[in-house]
Amino acid sequence: MPNAVNVLDTPLQLCCANGGYTREGFCYVPNGDFGNHSVCAIVTEAFLTYSKQIGNDLSTPRPEYAFDGLKPGDKWCLCAARWEQARLAGCAPKVILKSTNKACLKVIKFEHLKEYACDN
Repeated sequence: MPNAVNVLDTPLQLCCANGGYTREGFCYVPNGDFGNHSVCAIVTEAFLTYSKQIGNDLSTPRPEYAFDGLKPGDKWCLCAARWEQARLAGCAPKVILKSTNKACLKVIKFEHLKEYACDN
């Protein structure tokens, strides 16, 4: 699979049941994924509220996209820029490094990911 390396330079691990741009549960970043859905995050109420406030409602189900909506504690492949934006706003969720694609390093410093890691 393309982009199958995580930020630890090891094989990318499964993030969630059906998340990510490809809906395969891996945070792959295929050529058509201009959002760089590479960060495996464990979403929180604070993050979901923030995301909704800035125009990206991730909690409301969208059956037309096979999306059930997220709730606190769910794992999901987030856009790298959105995660970084949330970090700067003080509400970034924890990340799983072994399931976070190396492609996110184009947007996020590894040191910042490590601060939010729950698997180190």
